[in-house]
Amino acid sequence: MNQPKQPTNTGALATLVIVFFFWGFIAASNSIFIPFCKTHFSLNQFQSQLIGSSFYGAYFIGSLILFICSNLLGYDILNKIGYKKGIIYGLLISVVGALLIIPSANANSFPALLGSLFVVALGFSLQQTAAQPFAILLGDLATGSQRLNLGGSVNSLGTTLGPLIVSFFLFGSPSAKNVVVTVTNINTLYLIVAGVFAAVAIFFALSNLPAGKNDEKFEKAGKASSSLLIMTLLIGAIIVVGQLTDVPKLTLLIITLVSIVGVLFYSNKSAMANGDGWGAMKYQQLIYGMIGIFVYVGVEVTIDNNFGALLKTPGYLTDLGLDESKISKYISLYWGSLMIGRWTGAISVFNLKGAMKKIMMVIVPFIAFAVVLGVNSMKGNDISDLYGYSIWIIVAITAFFYGQEKPVKTLVTVSALATIAMLIGVFTNGIISVYALMAGGLFCSVMWPCIFALGVSGLGKYTSQGSAFLIMMILGGAVIPPLQGAIGDKTTMHQSYLLAAACFAFLAWLALKQKGVLKKQGFDFDEQVSASH
Repeated sequence: MNQPKQPTNTGALATLVIVFFFWGFIAASNSIFIPFCKTHFSLNQFQSQLIGSSFYGAYFIGSLILFICSNLLGYDILNKIGYKKGIIYGLLISVVGALLIIPSANANSFPALLGSLFVVALGFSLQQTAAQPFAILLGDLATGSQRLNLGGSVNSLGTTLGPLIVSFFLFGSPSAKNVVVTVTNINTLYLIVAGVFAAVAIFFALSNLPAGKNDEKFEKAGKASSSLLIMTLLIGAIIVVGQLTDVPKLTLLIITLVSIVGVLFYSNKSAMANGDGWGAMKYQQLIYGMIGIFVYVGVEVTIDNNFGALLKTPGYLTDLGLDESKISKYISLYWGSLMIGRWTGAISVFNLKGAMKKIMMVIVPFIAFAVVLGVNSMKGNDISDLYGYSIWIIVAITAFFYGQEKPVKTLVTVSALATIAMLIGVFTNGIISVYALMAGGLFCSVMWPCIFALGVSGLGKYTSQGSAFLIMMILGGAVIPPLQGAIGDKTTMHQSYLLAAACFAFLAWLALKQKGVLKKQGFDFDEQVSASH
């Protein structure tokens, strides 16, 4: 990589961090937008989850289009234009999407709203592909991981604040009574979002920053490209069947899951027999990693996206069900839990040793928890019922110590604990259940780097390509939440969280399978340092 020999460009990094913040801000805000849209457009739970499907599906489609076009042209398009322009173009696409939300809301059209969110996330897909390597270019290569961790930490801050800010724009303060959400509320919010995206794009366009390119040779993978295209066409065909027939949505979603996993395993089997044209897909650990990212993103999103509907269920937390204007503090706690874990994980960046590192691993999670409580209190939320969540934070800290930053050990530990937490959440009610389900965020917080590191290990020259394939599997956020929504429509929202328990149990099993595959290739991966998100 063409790394300029320069000190960290603090101004540019600060602006870039805003981009990281808004990825988290918008993604987490969907959790507030979903119950609002469910009521406003008279949707069932499955239909409301199409917001997440539209959003996370755009990540897959955007990455796939970029990969297929690069494969056809024989060069990496993003590397050709540079990371700087990639971020600018991505921001401008998101500006268009944010502005499209306004006429969609004015027209009272749910399909148009889904299309607008798809465009916002399409821009995010390009931004995310470019921004992470670009952060490394904004200073000395040796400190690149610290800048990425800073971006990840600020991203988590965005996920914590997003639900609170969007809730304020839609419903006002918690003390407001009988608030009627109008189009004006939505217009104001997304005009501000579009304005911020545009301002950041203009700053990057006018700034004297490196273009951001590297000298890595692009590895074509025509068969892998065809395989991913077939997967996309299968998903599209299933969507068409769902629109034109009365086949139950639950059945179609299960078929979608089987199709995705089936295509990936068939591709790997074919690639192992003859690796020509398959690129990174010839490595079994990558296939397991792709499935792992798919399930991880899916379960992380589904816990939260369906939680608003659960809180509104009479008898779950309150006798009459929680009003949607009151759910933001619990949504904020969930995404705040991810922030707690990621801030804790970032401690290793500072090369602390011995007792000091152990002390900080105990103190930092509670500092992050204090931030979550503080922002909720500033919004006017009653936080007295959140203090007891400290018990789950202690459990998570213990798990982080036990995992010793070893990917397999950590992933198995947090996946097992998350499974237990989901089961506690399903078989209890009230605040105990809320705490248990929210604890899924604590355990999810360290899963991405573990799965990612295991997936790209041993790929050699195909590491960059493998990373792109893994990012495509953010697609899980488009499939698993509506699957839970369909289960909730068929049974109850409370029982539907058994799907989250099954996902976490699967991730524990998958970690052990990846360990076995890597061991056969001579990698004792738990002796390597965990990758950074």
